Amino acid sequence: MYVLHIANKNYSSWSLRPWVLMRTLGISFEERLMPFPTGSSWNLFRPFSPSGRVPCLVDDGWAVWDSLSIVEYLAERHQGVWPVDSRARAWARSAAAEMHSSFTALRDRCPMCCGVRVESFPMSDALKHDLFRLGDLWNDGLARFGGPFLAGDRFTAADAFFAPVAFRAQSYGLTFEGAAAAYPKRLLDLPAMREWYAAGLAEIWREPDHEAEVRAAGTITEDFRATA
Repeated sequence: MYVLHIANKNYSSWSLRPWVLMRTLGISFEERLMPFPTGSSWNLFRPFSPSGRVPCLVDDGWAVWDSLSIVEYLAERHQGVWPVDSRARAWARSAAAEMHSSFTALRDRCPMCCGVRVESFPMSDALKHDLFRLGDLWNDGLARFGGPFLAGDRFTAADAFFAPVAFRAQSYGLTFEGAAAAYPKRLLDLPAMREWYAAGLAEIWREPDHEAEVRAAGTITEDFRATA
């Protein structure tokens, strides 16, 4: 059985991608969660992850690290990871790759923290640009392939890569126009996303650097997370 190493469900947007994909597609795996340490994760995560980061998928002792590589590894072994149609598949891969390498302002200004609600400070031009591009990308996919998911009627890796954005939209009150307006809620309503969210709320770990990033993003108006 696959072993998927992840970190805190409350914070770890990169871990969420392969986790929600595998859960939604019914690909069996054993979850091993290691909370983020304060400071560098290198020494803690290196025993199972060559990069010292998560997520890392281990298959019969063979490590596959980085969420994009994990998805491609799974696609070679399981149906449904990417769309069957070649053009839809190319679009979905392009969208996932763009999410993987771009949207820096969104990551920096709205760090993932599932259990809080934040009233953000005024948006920077860079963040406004990222949100515009996200809405534009989602509207394009939903219109081009008919929805309700980005590349058609089935959840694929393209949707998994934007799952962390759905949590950010919920936490920071981010809004989009057109068909994209309903897309984050559609992701949040998936059984796997509800499972991840419930587990994130139950976590009692707090990592100071992640908490400081959230406080820097705005005023925390609600915190639904469990306390020790």
